[in-house]
Amino acid sequence: MRLGADGRVAGARYVASPNHDERPDAAEITLLVVHSISLPPGEYGGDAIERLFTNRLDPDAHPYFRRILPLEVSSHFLIRRDGELVQFVPTARRAWHAGASAWRGRPRCNDFSIGVELEGADDGPFEDIQRERLAQLITALREVLPLRDIAAHSDVAPGRKTDPGPGFAWARLLADLARSSRART
Repeated sequence: MRLGADGRVAGARYVASPNHDERPDAAEITLLVVHSISLPPGEYGGDAIERLFTNRLDPDAHPYFRRILPLEVSSHFLIRRDGELVQFVPTARRAWHAGASAWRGRPRCNDFSIGVELEGADDGPFEDIQRERLAQLITALREVLPLRDIAAHSDVAPGRKTDPGPGFAWARLLADLARSSRART
């Protein structure tokens, strides 16, 4: 896995989202925000997440979709339950994933972060392959970007968001990243 000069990761399936814009001048990308999403809630598979991020969600396909139809949101990446990596926004662009947020006193996390959605729910476990793919993605991004921090959506928007939830294995992700770092030295 490698991040290209165009801000796209080789090996990721690219589905262009219109929901992004320019980052502020001189914005250094130092944070990666881990999210979780399932559409409809608690259901996996299908194309509803891609439709949401590309403004093509059918409000008649599920009652919940009517509530979220007005949202214009995106993420840089989605990692499906089977480990498939999907990219929606090039890394140099600001994806609309964190909303009202702050990290270590710095507001507007979208300005300086990469957003990664894991297909899952805040109240359930994730697949090992998702965590492994996330570690591979972070390793590839760190080769080009000055990523220093990794946070949960709930960390940057406390009280407003709860994802990815207690089912995400943070300790295992950090161990995967440490192994990857040792293997590269």
